[in-house]
Amino acid sequence: MSFESEPVRGSRPVVRRRRRRGALIPTLILLGVLIVLVLVVDGIWTDALWYGQLGFTSVYRTQLLMQILLFVLGFLVMAGAVLSSLIIAYRTRPVYVPTASEQSGIERYREALEPLRRLVVLAVPAVLGIFAGSAVTGQWQTVLLWWNGVSFNRDDPQFGLDVGFFVFTLPFVEFLVGFLTAVVVLSGIAAIVAHYLYGGLRLAGPGPRLTSAARIHLSVIAAAFLFLRAIDYWLGRYDLAVNFSGRFTGLNYTDAHATLTARGILAGIALIVAALFIVGALVEGWWRSLPVYGVVGLLVCAILIGGIYPAIVQRFQVTPSAQTLEAPYIQRNIDATRAAYGLDTVKADSYSGQTQGAQAAAKAATTAQPGIRLIDPTVVTDAFRQQQQISQYYTFPESLDVDRYTVEGAQRDSVVAVRELNQGGLGADQRNWINDHIVYTHGIGLVAAYGDRPGSNGNPDFYEENIPPTDTIGKYEPRVYFGEESPDYSIVGAPPGSPQRELDYPTSSTTRQQNTTYGGSGGVSIGSPVNRLLYAVKFREQNILLSDAVTSQSRIMYDRSPRDRVQKVAPYLTLDGDPYPSVVDGRVVWILDGYTTTSQFPYSQTTSLRDVTSDSVTQRNSNVVALDAQDINYIRNSVKATVDAYTGAVTLYAWDEADPVLKTWMKIFPGTVKSLKAMSGQLMSHVRYPEDLFKVQRTMLGRYHVTDANAFFGGQDFWQVPADPTDNDASPGLQPPFYFSVQMPGQPSPTYSLTSTFIPQSNGTQTRNVLTGYLAVDSDAGSKAGVRGEDYGQLRLLQLPKDTSVPAPGQVQANFTADAVVSNQLNILGGGRTGSGSLLEYGNLLTLPLAGGLLYVEPVYLRSSVGSTSVPLLQRVLVSYNNSIGYAQTLSCALDQAFNNRQPGTGNSQACAGDQAATGANNGTGNQGTETTPPSSSGPTSPGTSSGGTQSAQQQLQQALAAAQAAYNEGQAALKRGDFAAYGKAQQKLASALQQARDAEQRLVSTPAASATPKPSATG
Repeated sequence: MSFESEPVRGSRPVVRRRRRRGALIPTLILLGVLIVLVLVVDGIWTDALWYGQLGFTSVYRTQLLMQILLFVLGFLVMAGAVLSSLIIAYRTRPVYVPTASEQSGIERYREALEPLRRLVVLAVPAVLGIFAGSAVTGQWQTVLLWWNGVSFNRDDPQFGLDVGFFVFTLPFVEFLVGFLTAVVVLSGIAAIVAHYLYGGLRLAGPGPRLTSAARIHLSVIAAAFLFLRAIDYWLGRYDLAVNFSGRFTGLNYTDAHATLTARGILAGIALIVAALFIVGALVEGWWRSLPVYGVVGLLVCAILIGGIYPAIVQRFQVTPSAQTLEAPYIQRNIDATRAAYGLDTVKADSYSGQTQGAQAAAKAATTAQPGIRLIDPTVVTDAFRQQQQISQYYTFPESLDVDRYTVEGAQRDSVVAVRELNQGGLGADQRNWINDHIVYTHGIGLVAAYGDRPGSNGNPDFYEENIPPTDTIGKYEPRVYFGEESPDYSIVGAPPGSPQRELDYPTSSTTRQQNTTYGGSGGVSIGSPVNRLLYAVKFREQNILLSDAVTSQSRIMYDRSPRDRVQKVAPYLTLDGDPYPSVVDGRVVWILDGYTTTSQFPYSQTTSLRDVTSDSVTQRNSNVVALDAQDINYIRNSVKATVDAYTGAVTLYAWDEADPVLKTWMKIFPGTVKSLKAMSGQLMSHVRYPEDLFKVQRTMLGRYHVTDANAFFGGQDFWQVPADPTDNDASPGLQPPFYFSVQMPGQPSPTYSLTSTFIPQSNGTQTRNVLTGYLAVDSDAGSKAGVRGEDYGQLRLLQLPKDTSVPAPGQVQANFTADAVVSNQLNILGGGRTGSGSLLEYGNLLTLPLAGGLLYVEPVYLRSSVGSTSVPLLQRVLVSYNNSIGYAQTLSCALDQAFNNRQPGTGNSQACAGDQAATGANNGTGNQGTETTPPSSSGPTSPGTSSGGTQSAQQQLQQALAAAQAAYNEGQAALKRGDFAAYGKAQQKLASALQQARDAEQRLVSTPAASATPKPSATG
């Protein structure tokens, strides 16, 4: 500490203490840097542990090293170029700078900057370098694909280049040119500013004046910029093959005969102007003015050659003869699109849509009926929850899944779901750190119900259920630690003999619960103090360090969603929006479909993944998502992935080993994707054709089923996917595709398939609800280990004649609700227009070809409108065949009515006798859109029948429904208490109440007042 004396005042000197610069700000800055550094290191270390536990360290290492390398290169190139430009400008500054008025102002800025000059010269390039490095790291996939790209063995028809050039090389070169252009531009700006500050560039006087050194410096930068522009013009020629030109992707006639030539000429002019800048910088005399003229000439040529010339060709040559001139290029687009989306192997056949007769239909239905799924996985979630949730801290997803299992010796299409943990079901007093992360850690069990039939009371007919599981599908590990609803992280595991802290499942014992301790290999070990500290920092949670529940055997589980886990180990994949669970080889595994995609396939039509994968299911259910909004023009289902629900292990299988994009990524990450031969037979039996890929293909096939260029140009036969007729939203989504077993023409038996329908493309004001096409894809991969089914993935398209009007799903749904008898029965079943007892819900409207015609099947559910624990119960089945409608309690009886045009009460089989009073169908003459209103229950009665009898039946129906609701509530309360005996009694009461409701309904609809033919009137 130093002191200095001031003049003496009186007899004593005044001493002033010189203040030392404070250390607070530097300390805070240093502390902030240390915190950021700790967080970065912690993130890298814990990620390495996570990847290492799964055996995918090479993926993380390759990705991390490539990002670091690109960051360093980007930083050095940008920072080095800008720094060099500043240093050159400073060192070549003129010794003497005139002091004109302008220069005197600059002098003040220069003097103010001088004390900070060294800092600015270093800081500006460093900041720009950091931004550039960060931007470049996002291109790590582009660089790796370029370095490892393989051939597609398919040449582009315009340039004769392999498709791999457009997919792998062109994006990298364009990225490199774009990055270098940014470097040159920023270096030029830095040079201009520095030369201006230090007198190398003067703007005062008749015009800008440059010193010799400044002229050379800026001319070299300008030449570099123009050289890069020349490369960009030349690359733009190849871009035409993947650009959307207004009607289709790829070169059109104007591009091939005008734009292509124009960009080549502009590239040559840009090179010449770049050379002129070099000449102008080095040669004295009139040569110095040539670069200016060159730039002006380039701009003029860009306008005339690059813009006006192609426009003239398009307007005066192409437009008058567009169909003829564009035909070869449209054909290129058709061929490339069908190849890129896997549509070139579609088997297209004509289909009359006209029935072969009632006898043939009945015979075909005998074979088809077991595969027709009546249980709608998007409707019966509440039934699963009420019947199988068991406790409030379990749940099922909003939309269930469809799978196949062998039950009682036969393969059954089934509706399945995993009973997952739902901590949101716990009370507020139960939520604390111990319960959230130590006690409530996992769900338990897979629940499965027959897809083709309901239970006795309209509930799903479960064959795999309860806790512990019934093991109908074989013994398996039921605990679900990794799922779509798993908590953010859980800490599991403990030494032998220590207390079991994890809740396994509720029981009727005195403790009311069965506890367990995780014994698997899932998660990352946090037994060491270092790992505990790392994860305490990662999750900002001190209890990980302090809790006695965290022991030497503890493991921490996080990133537990199946989609998240697969996406991290295979970042190059686009994942299907609906992972589905299956029991495979004694484990619950999540099966996911992974796609390799690109938007660089020449001539293939570009589409948005989000647009084409969105439908009514993705709009209503959060667990089924539409894919990200990325544009693609090539897609392959290249990988099948599994995630073990107990250990979290991720396994990738090469499903399409011929895909060049997958081959490239397997070169980048060797050993991470297993061969298809490693897939077990059990897993193969649960693999299905991916839904999102099918959505993409059906959308593209709506236009690209047309393979003739002239017909495509006219667009008269374009199709679209219909809106979901059962979606009651103001803006209904598209009808989703459906999994069920279908026997397509030419197939010997029904095959597990994914299906969709087509209607004519809307003209913007009107949509015709007539069927134009029916698409099905074979989704059965077989059950042989390592060998995919021969017909798996075969797309079959039925094209209906243009001169017929086969009703599409929307029209069939309208026919159901407009039919006089059926509308009346549905109104009564739903409790009337103002009924307070029950609500109708329509299930999925399935379509399948049958005996030359099209059969539509739709389940009808009844849900109590009272209480929050109501469930949908399958009560009726609607069918339509050859414009004849059937409506009955069972599918067989509804089919009998539709095939034989039977009136109510004329069923021909003893099995359907019970349905006669409760079903109705007309003969096909009054169901084409007639609007009718069912009679009120208090309306006119037939002779000999009193309205009081009808009202009594209605009262009995409402009382029975109320009793059913009370039984549900009683059962739910018993489940919460863990009293399974009381739950069983409640189920018996429920079945009895539902039977009473059915009896009352049959008495109600059998009265003449209820079944009288209503007078036509307007109805919704």
